[in-house]
Amino acid sequence: MSSTTDKIKGVANEALGKAKQGIGDVTGNDKLKAEGAAQELKGKAQGTVGDAKSAVKSATDKL
Repeated sequence: MSSTTDKIKGVANEALGKAKQGIGDVTGNDKLKAEGAAQELKGKAQGTVGDAKSAVKSATDKL
């Protein structure tokens, strides 16, 4: 995957995770809150991967 794809998927997963957590809070559904927290963390990790790929590409382009 490209760095842009990783970043987009990361943002989407973070948003969905936060939404799940909010719904879980409102409904008192602890399982949904936990799923949301996990998905949000997955999104943050994907964003970090995308940032790292961008940094590597930028560094190699300078060579």
